[in-house]
Amino acid sequence: MPSSGAGPESRLTLGRYLASIRTDRGLSQRDVEKATDKVVSNAYLSQIENDQIKKPSPNILHALAELYAVSYENLMERAGFVVPTRSRSGDDQRHGRLPTFADHNLTAEEEAELIKYLGYLRSVRKKPGGQD
Repeated sequence: MPSSGAGPESRLTLGRYLASIRTDRGLSQRDVEKATDKVVSNAYLSQIENDQIKKPSPNILHALAELYAVSYENLMERAGFVVPTRSRSGDDQRHGRLPTFADHNLTAEEEAELIKYLGYLRSVRKKPGGQD
């Protein structure tokens, strides 16, 4: 099962995120190179996905955002170019992030399973006496 520590969303690197989206879209790194007219080479994408390059240029991120149909702003934030505009520490917010799998093409069954799993995780994290 998952390891303890911070939530998976906060630990997902830009590279791992991009690799998961690419895989979800059924693309190889060579497919990405071809689809972006070599703006993003397969070797460069490999380095990004393996976290050897942590802050690729904005034009690379833009090409990937368009190809993957994901938020360019999200990629810029993950790369550290922009700071989120909303506070994540405010008590008036339920959450400060987009859903973790919003960019993946999930089936209705997969969404239902994720919601059940979230319920399970929340139930095991609750401490006795109602303290979280």
